[in-house]
Amino acid sequence: MHENGLKRIWEAGRPAINGWCSIGNPFTAEIMAAQGYDSVCVDMQHGALDYSDLLPMLQAMRASGVTPLARVPWLDPAAIMKALDAGAMGIVCPMINSRAEAELFVSCMRYPPDGQRSFGPTRAGVAMPGYGVAMNAEVLALAMIETAQGVENLEEIAATPGLDGLYVGPADLTLGSQAGRLPPGLDREEPEMIALIQHIAEVCDRNGLRACLHCGSADYAARAIGWGFHLTTVSGDARLLAAAASESVQRFRTLTGAAKD
Repeated sequence: MHENGLKRIWEAGRPAINGWCSIGNPFTAEIMAAQGYDSVCVDMQHGALDYSDLLPMLQAMRASGVTPLARVPWLDPAAIMKALDAGAMGIVCPMINSRAEAELFVSCMRYPPDGQRSFGPTRAGVAMPGYGVAMNAEVLALAMIETAQGVENLEEIAATPGLDGLYVGPADLTLGSQAGRLPPGLDREEPEMIALIQHIAEVCDRNGLRACLHCGSADYAARAIGWGFHLTTVSGDARLLAAAASESVQRFRTLTGAAKD
């Protein structure tokens, strides 16, 4: 049976760093997977890609041994099951707002008798020898908490049987919980947002769930690990590319004095 490397890291008591792919390109995915991340998530919700991009991106990541994850566009059974069939070892599902939605999400992740997942692991069955019902114990169901309703129902969501973790999206969490008072963004420093993010980690701990947080910098991610988070995503391919390119250009202009017209 194919094991989930991310679960083994957590079982050993170590925190994990997750990479993020929003550029729909196998070569980009291969580059990200080769950089030493514990897991890499392909973003089908806000990324510039769809399922026809996801599958070759998962293929490209295979050689690195990184744990492949996928964020689906929405709570859609078809999208969840198809991403798993492509070989994703965990699903990040956005906008989970209630216990009922969390239960539906979990049911789509696993084959009967634990859920309602339909059997037909087209790529996973070939790329992962022995793929079958035993994978129920290996795939990860990570529900995103990012709305006022999700926060209101946090305790009930966290108590959902079969849920493996909660994934915090700080930008939408800020939009939802602050009713437009604060702009969206990562790496929140407002005391009320830090308190809310820490509260989510505490609820995860009480319910035996893994707490995950999307971060903009490694420094903030390290702080989050200290707050009790088990996985932190640090930036992503598009942001990292833009930052590295900008730094290179600015360094050149500083050294040569060649200002842009």
